Amino acid sequence: MSVKPGFRLGVYVFKDAEIIDYAAPYGVFSVARRLDPELDAFLVADALRPVQTQAGLTVLPNYGFQDAPHMDAFPIPGGFGTRQEMHNARLHRFIGSLPETCLLTGVCTGSWVYGRMGLLDGIGATNRKEPDRLEASGIGKVPIDRLAEIAPAARISRARVLDAGRIMTAGGIASGMEMGFHLLRRAGYGEDFIGEVARIMEYHAAYELYRDDLERSV
Repeated sequence: MSVKPGFRLGVYVFKDAEIIDYAAPYGVFSVARRLDPELDAFLVADALRPVQTQAGLTVLPNYGFQDAPHMDAFPIPGGFGTRQEMHNARLHRFIGSLPETCLLTGVCTGSWVYGRMGLLDGIGATNRKEPDRLEASGIGKVPIDRLAEIAPAARISRARVLDAGRIMTAGGIASGMEMGFHLLRRAGYGEDFIGEVARIMEYHAAYELYRDDLERSV
């Protein structure tokens, strides 16, 4: 696979999006740009106005849906806000408008959106496997089990990252790191390049640990 010049990562942000979910893949690309300045990453939201994500951290998106920015990949993070985003018709229309060449990715519970849209039917998908206290209680549900309910026609996997072709999902709040590295791989960068990005980030040991926790499925 040859490197795709100017690969552009458009990270979706919304109310109560989990910070690590969207910041991790963005951070991987930010560091990777030191090695290849043609890489790009930016934030996309429903509209060009400040977005209050989890724990009150407010960010200003670079583009709104109406701008229709060119993207090679569109990650949707998880977080409390995914409960509403599953029913966000504007988001669903935006996803439907993206060209087939744009990779659709979900970090943690971000995959619920694709599941609700029926995009995971017949393919593999993963989600977070470790519950918080509420999810572990009798009134909660582990996110990966919730995904199985939302997308009953999907094949649920416990892999860290699952690559089903155009759609990729990652399981775990910090799995956006691995999603970021795998997106570099899908952009055509080799293991030497990705390993160097991980080394600069002082994430090399974790990258080595998770690198093979990758499932390819259709």
